[in-house]
Amino acid sequence: MSFFSKLAGEFVDIVEWMDDSNDTLVYRFERHGNEIKYGAQLVVREGQHALFVNEGQLADGFTPGTYTLETQNIPVLSTLRGWKHGFASPFKAEVYFVSLRGFTNLKWGTKQPIIVRDPEFGPVRLRGFGSYTIRVVDPRKLLTEIVGTDGHFTVDEISGQLRDLFVSRFANLLAESRIPLLDLSTRYDALGDLLEQRLGPEFAEYGLALVNPLVENISLPEEVEQALDKRSSINIVGNLGNFSQFQAATAMEKAAQNTGPAGGMMGVGVGLAMGQQASAPAWQQPSTPTPPAPPPSAPPAPENAQYHLVIQGQQQGPYDLTGVRQWVAAGQVRADSLIWKNGLPQWVAADRLPELAPLFGAASPPPPPLPPGGGPPPLPEG
Repeated sequence: MSFFSKLAGEFVDIVEWMDDSNDTLVYRFERHGNEIKYGAQLVVREGQHALFVNEGQLADGFTPGTYTLETQNIPVLSTLRGWKHGFASPFKAEVYFVSLRGFTNLKWGTKQPIIVRDPEFGPVRLRGFGSYTIRVVDPRKLLTEIVGTDGHFTVDEISGQLRDLFVSRFANLLAESRIPLLDLSTRYDALGDLLEQRLGPEFAEYGLALVNPLVENISLPEEVEQALDKRSSINIVGNLGNFSQFQAATAMEKAAQNTGPAGGMMGVGVGLAMGQQASAPAWQQPSTPTPPAPPPSAPPAPENAQYHLVIQGQQQGPYDLTGVRQWVAAGQVRADSLIWKNGLPQWVAADRLPELAPLFGAASPPPPPLPPGGGPPPLPEG
């Protein structure tokens, strides 16, 4: 550097900050040992605030505008410097520019699940995620409380602390709100308002304003989501009896696919029948196949009776009465098929039960007695 270049760089004539970043909160004017010339121009643009610091002490502040740095424009600095009667020589002072614009789309989220007690599901683990905006409202407090002597202070340097505040307060709010788990998705706006009320004063301690905190998602553990999906499926099915019939029909179709050509044809027939029933208009669909009514002398079957069946040499069940009728209608249970229910000492032929006899023709002879025991008796050999 030549002598004249060095001499020209000793004094600064214009003090300004051209912000070309999108994450800078505070920028210290780079002097590199230069002094500020008396009468220099200070340019503070819209969305900025300038602060003079003299030997670690905050001095004058400037809002947007253009200023000539003279004694009357920097009264605090003049007092700190002892310029009682003005001055005309260069002076040294640090100038910090603070960005007052809003910093948007800052993210927060829980690192670990939050355990809350739900009135319906009991203790559950939840995760929350969202975004927020900050804006500097007190440049002096920000400089003294957070920035210090940092010459280039960015949002990233404070976002971690702000994120921790969010997580801590969100956990408390979620527990205190006692919002049922199934209603959380409808209360995101209310939770965001509560976060703003709770966190606003804490952000203000840093000279910041919290703007529009959003709760974007509250996610459930995988096992809870599976339980909700299962419950939704059951609610869609509606009648559990019909659901059992559907499962029985599905089992018959799978069994038919594993029993050779004849069984395969039966499976195709069952599938076609089910498809025709599903595609028919609602007013044409029978709810369940209705067997012939039993004779008046036959005692009615208990509604909660559960039957165990022997189908193709394998024990199946238990099924309710409607499920047994489905097997009979499909031809998988005949009059001589073995069947057992609570209260019977042994397996009997299906047509020996009064509630099932009307579904078959002539009654078959009873099988040889089998020893009783807990649950269904052992199947006869062969």
